[in-house]
This record gives sequence, structure tokens and C-alpha cells, in this order.
Amino acid sequence: MTLWTEPPFTFCTGASITYASRMARPRKFQEQAVLDAAQREFWSTGYRGTSIDDIATATGLGKGSLYGAFGDKHQLFLRVFDRYCSAVTAQARHALSGPDEDAAARLKSYVGQVADDTASDAQHRGCLLAKGVAELAEHDPTVLTRSQQTFAALEEVLTETVSAAQRHGDVDSTPAAADLALLLLAVLRGIEALGKAGEDPDRITRIAATALAVTARRA
Repeated sequence: MTLWTEPPFTFCTGASITYASRMARPRKFQEQAVLDAAQREFWSTGYRGTSIDDIATATGLGKGSLYGAFGDKHQLFLRVFDRYCSAVTAQARHALSGPDEDAAARLKSYVGQVADDTASDAQHRGCLLAKGVAELAEHDPTVLTRSQQTFAALEEVLTETVSAAQRHGDVDSTPAAADLALLLLAVLRGIEALGKAGEDPDRITRIAATALAVTARRA
């Protein structure tokens, strides 16, 4: 799908983009739609498996326009990755925020939804956060830092929810809320990794149910 109609202009590629014929015109594309399309490409084939030509084809933009608006492939990926991490955190906060009396139910729903989404992922794409970490974090400090911030934010909201459920008496109060939250975070990330490896969907849902059952046991 073409997201915009690109006006003809002459450009030179290199360390920076130089518009030889005239000053850059105002953008005539929807930035979020371009980022959506780029995210689908990176999510499907990974950072190394996605070329700027692939993104140009997916968005309908010329490579010069992509460079001019987003920089090189790495800069575009960082935009996509940051946006994805923000969305994951916002989704968790939306799903888990609420009064103490409903905290256990929200926790069950959230963990169950992650398991269901993973089990139903027939393409085994996994999570873009996990994919970016596995592929780039070892050599890319920006990806490493952003992923650490995201995991910390997820741990924080899980801790708040577990603590609320403990106050209401629905979750075992003996372990510290932070410890149970960290356990759940590890289970969720493990579920996503197993799902990407093609684990049986029934086993995925059983893992989630077991983690919740262990968390719910009272002292």
C-alpha cells in the first residue's frame, strides 16, 4: 500500500542527505503509518533480515524520503523499537491498574492474555522487544538500555499489582511482592521465547496457569 505520493526531486546519498534541486518540502505522509509498516517488516524478518529497500516497498516511500525523515535503517529501527517498548509498557499499565479487590483477577487476565497471544501466534514471530534484545543488545547500547528500561517498568507495574492482591488477601503474602513480580516477569518472557520456538500451545497455557497457581497460594 502506498502511504503517500512522493514529489520528484534530486538527492544525493552519503553521510547526509542533500537536496540538490530545492529545499525539502513539508512531509506528505503519515509518520505513524510509516512506522507501523516499518515495524511489521522488522518484526517479521528481524533487524538484519530487513533492508531499507524492504521498508521502502512496504511504505511506498522512496529511500531518499525515508533517509530524510528517519535517518538510516538503524535510526528507523530505534524509533520503531522505542515506540514498541512504550506501547508494551502502556498496555501493561492499562491492563493491571485498578483497585486492590480486583488485582488478582487483573493479574490472571494479563498473564493469561500473554499466554493466549503467544499460543495463537501461528507465525512464531515472538515479541519485537525480545527479538531486538536477542539480535542487537549485545552490541547496541541504545537497544540494551531501552530494553532494560522496559523490563524495569514491567516489573514495577507487576509489583504494584501483586502488592495490591496481597493486601486484599488473594496472593501469598510471605514472599515479597517484588520477588513474585520478578518471577512472573521471567515466566512471561519465557513463555514468549518458548512460543517463538514453536512450543505446543497447550503447554504454553499450562505454564501460565501453573505460575498463577503458585502465586495464589497463601502462607
